[in-house]
Amino acid sequence: MTAVARVALDTPDVPCRVLGPDLWFAEHTDEIEQAKALCLECPIRDLCLTAAIERREPWGVWGGEVFVKGTPVAAKRGRGRPRVRKVAPREDCEDCEPEPCVA
Repeated sequence: MTAVARVALDTPDVPCRVLGPDLWFAEHTDEIEQAKALCLECPIRDLCLTAAIERREPWGVWGGEVFVKGTPVAAKRGRGRPRVRKVAPREDCEDCEPEPCVA
């Protein structure tokens, strides 16, 4: 058992133990941000982050940071294809609601 696991067992009120693991391995950006915010108040945050970096955790929120492929990243990109360019709605197009026209 890792040091983090031992400390987490001794500290049963850490957010990831109280709420379960699903939020810390979520796909949606809003859920990931919620997990990161909950980590900010966690008493073992620094230990959790250090251990995750050492283990090169493949993904998830650890110690308030998002990990992708073993590395902490500023923000996780949402699923799906990203926009090629930002598009503003055309003022003369009635069909532009709710999505803007690309034409």
